[in-house]
Order: sequence, then C-alpha cells, then structure tokens
Amino acid sequence: MRRQHRHPRASTYLNQLKEDDSLCRQAQTSGTFYLFHNLSPFLQKVGKKYLVPQLSAAEMKGILEKFQEAEQWIEKSVLIGCSDEHRPCFALDLGALDKSVIESELQGSFTDLRKALFVLDGKDSPLLALAQSLLRWHDSHQYCSKTGQPTQKNPAGSKRVCHASGVTYYPQMSPVVITLVSNRSRCLLVRQPSFPPGMFTALSGFCDLGENVEEAVRREVAEEVGLEVESLRYSASQHWPFPSSSLMIACHALVGAQRAEISMDTLELEEARWFGMEEIVEGLKREPSSSKQDDGSFLPWFPPKQAIAHQLICEWVQQQTAQTA
Repeated sequence: MRRQHRHPRASTYLNQLKEDDSLCRQAQTSGTFYLFHNLSPFLQKVGKKYLVPQLSAAEMKGILEKFQEAEQWIEKSVLIGCSDEHRPCFALDLGALDKSVIESELQGSFTDLRKALFVLDGKDSPLLALAQSLLRWHDSHQYCSKTGQPTQKNPAGSKRVCHASGVTYYPQMSPVVITLVSNRSRCLLVRQPSFPPGMFTALSGFCDLGENVEEAVRREVAEEVGLEVESLRYSASQHWPFPSSSLMIACHALVGAQRAEISMDTLELEEARWFGMEEIVEGLKREPSSSKQDDGSFLPWFPPKQAIAHQLICEWVQQQTAQTA
C-alpha cells in the first residue's frame, strides 16, 4: 500500500492544520470527508468498480441533519491528508448512528476494510488504512492511563491531552518485520488459522523491545519455522492497519539449501511450506473467489497488490526470472 509523495507545500499546510486549532476548524467547513461506521469504510459500486466517495462539508451536513446532531459530529472527525491544492481531507466514524439510513441516502455500503482492500485501486487504500488506524486509536485512548480521567482530542486528531495530568498522547505504530524466506529456488509462505481459506503470505512478527530489524527477522524465522537465516536484505516499508497500526518492515531472508527442513510453530501457524516458481506465478494470478476446488480444498492465493507481502513475492519472482534469463 504505497502512499503517494506529497508536495512539500501540502505537507507544510497539513502540519499547520495539526498545530493551529482554529485553522483546522475552518478547514472542516471546506474539506472533504471519508465516512466510516464502526471502523468500516463507506464504498459505492459503480459498474464493476468500487469507489470511495469523498463527501463535501455541505453533503456531510445534509446527512447529519437527518440525525439532528450535525455540529457535534463534525468535531469528531480526524485529519488524514490534503491535496496539493490544499484541500483538506477528514475521516469520520458514524458508528453510533443508524447505518441503513446513511447507506440508503448515499447509495452504497459500509464494508470491512480487509475486504475493501481487495476491491479498491491503490490510491484510496493508504488513506483508508491511515483513517481507520487513527479512528481506532482515538476510540481506545479516551482515558488517561495515568489518572483515569477523560482525554480531549485536538480538532485535527493528531493528539489527545489529559488536562488533569498535563500528559499529551500521540498516535503510535508498532514495528513489525515481514520476511520472505527463500533458499534460492523456492520461497517459504505460511498461513495462520485466522486466514481466509487458501491464503498464504510471508512470515511476520512484532519486533521485541530492544531488538533491531536484523535480530527480529532472525528470531522470527527461527521461532516460527525453525530455520537459520544466512543473509537478509531490506526491501521496503509500509503502514498497515491490522491488527492495530503497524509499520511493516519488509525483508528478504536467505537460508541454506541444505538446511531447508521446516519445524513449524503450531501455536502460531496452521501451515508452512516451500513454493516453487511455477506455483508462485499461478498463485499471483489466482483470485480468492476461484481458489476453491470441487473436492472442497483450496488452491493457494496471495495477499492483494496493496499489501507489501505481495511486493515481496513479486520481487522474488523477478529475481528468479533474472537469474534464469
């Protein structure tokens, strides 16, 4: 899920909105809004495509007036970005309001974000992921951990303050390593019991306190599949909203071809196995809906293009192709 590079002037303006409360409140009257309901984004289907509508402030007011609480709700919105033309974009979760009324009025539906990422194109996905993470963070940080008193959100949603203790809370991400293990001719993919049937992905795990990335990769590979990493290289990073808000640090790890026997952690994983080039290429083409076989089993398929695991798998294919050319 790649975020597009923001123009420097847009970044400066975005920071001004976070720092200047009155400027941000003013921006709420001219900005656009992404809608959520209990952390599920609102989508519209147009033909075969799914779109994420950005509602104007006037359209938002029209919807909220049906519930007679317009002003109160706009204040709950969080700033998630702005265009190069300095048009701010906000996200708002209407989870306490009647979902069916909103869906009927706007001709669309609130959709689980995991499902939404499979049907949306790349440009909307990063903003929706950021929006959901920020909305979830505010929902879970309404009270000060030091005093137990309520915390107050600033208009942009970039922080919460406990006025009783003076403590300021800022949204944070947890670092996670995601690693595509290979022994040159094959790569290793895994699945957890919670995954949709047939889906395999790269190994991943949270960094422990005090670890660097290299140590986290070596530990995760050893713990989950019992293999020793010979060498590793960094690929890229990505914000990912699941399970909460994570910074995915993607790496390729090489293990010895002679030591490729998997010893799987059955508490974490349901299956871990080696995939050859042909099976990977087929899996990349396969849609989740076409995975089920007549006998009830499922052919392997992989995460959507917006996920960094997909990028790791594609990079491995490109590397294999280059070596055999």
